[in-house]
Amino acid sequence: MRQIILDTETTGFYEYPPAPSPVIGKGMPLEKAHRIIEIGAVEIVDRRVTGNDYQTYLNPKRNIDPGSIHVHGITDEFVADKPEFQEIMQEFLDFIKGAVLVMHNAPFDIAFINHELALAGHNKELHEICEIKDTLPMARKIHPGKRNSLDALCSR
Repeated sequence: MRQIILDTETTGFYEYPPAPSPVIGKGMPLEKAHRIIEIGAVEIVDRRVTGNDYQTYLNPKRNIDPGSIHVHGITDEFVADKPEFQEIMQEFLDFIKGAVLVMHNAPFDIAFINHELALAGHNKELHEICEIKDTLPMARKIHPGKRNSLDALCSR
């Protein structure tokens, strides 16, 4: 079994894209919505980390919200010379193809990845490419009534 543990960092989280569409949120044009600035993925085969990881920073062609910089530390200056999503899209899709994607709060990351795929002209959404597992509902079941952010889970 091949699994990819995947996470993204973004320019912000307000008015993030709920799904590809011509207009997002409160009348926000698709190209103005928040964007992915980092993708990190770790491959696991038969429950063993393989060392075959995927990581890239991306130029979002928009400013990063100050609140988001406080969370992840990635600045506009840092991503200014990085590739755009469409430049790495095929490499990324080749890496995840056929794997089970494991994400914490998967709808957030899925929405952003689908948004980037749509902007790049790709005609499939993530769930059509890979099976997806969300660890947040699992954590809520194991730790009901407690904080289940990744930080809280790591602390526990």
